[in-house]
Amino acid sequence: MPPKIHSVSLSPTHSFSKRPVASITLVQGYGVSGDSHAGATIQHLSRQRTNPSAPNLRQVHFISREFLSTLSRDSEEPVNPGDLGENITTSDIDVLRLGRGDRLRFVKDGVEGEEGTVVVEITGLRNPCPQIERFRKGLQEKCVVRQKEGGRIVQRKAGVMGVVLLGGEVEAGMRILVEPAEGGRVPLEVV
Repeated sequence: MPPKIHSVSLSPTHSFSKRPVASITLVQGYGVSGDSHAGATIQHLSRQRTNPSAPNLRQVHFISREFLSTLSRDSEEPVNPGDLGENITTSDIDVLRLGRGDRLRFVKDGVEGEEGTVVVEITGLRNPCPQIERFRKGLQEKCVVRQKEGGRIVQRKAGVMGVVLLGGEVEAGMRILVEPAEGGRVPLEVV
C-alpha cells in the first residue's frame, strides 16, 4: 500500500491529546493553523521557559497508525489518532526510519506533479514525555526501547517532528511521497 495520511488532529490549547478533524491547514514556517504548538519559535511550554526564542523544530508531529495499533493491542483501551498529541497519523510508512532533512510531500489522489502539494521537512524525534504516562499508566515505557544492561534508551517510538516548507490544507487519504535529504540519510535525534 502506498503511504497515506490516516487522520489529522489539532488542539488550540496545550492539552495533551489533540482532536481529530476533517482537515488541517499547514502554514509555511509556522505549523498547524489553530494548534497550540504552531509558531516560528518554540511553543512547547517546558522548552519555552528555558529558551523562548529557539526556532520551532516541532511544528508538526507525526506518528504511525501501525504504532498506535501496537499500543492498543497491549492495552485495555484503544489508543486513537490524536491521543498522543500528534497532528498527522500516517499509514503504511515507518516514520521512525526517516532521516533528518527528509521531506514528506502530501498529494491528493488524482493530482499529478507538484501542484497543490504540501511539504514538511523532518527535523527529529519526539521524546516520549511524562505526559504520555499521565495519559495512560505504563504507556511511556512502551514508547521506548531500552538497552538490557543499564536501561539506557536506545530507541524512541513516539513519532517524529517536522517544519512546514510549503503550506496548504491536508486531510485523511492524501498520499505521502518521501523525498530523501540531499547527501544521504542523517539519523534522527530528539528535538
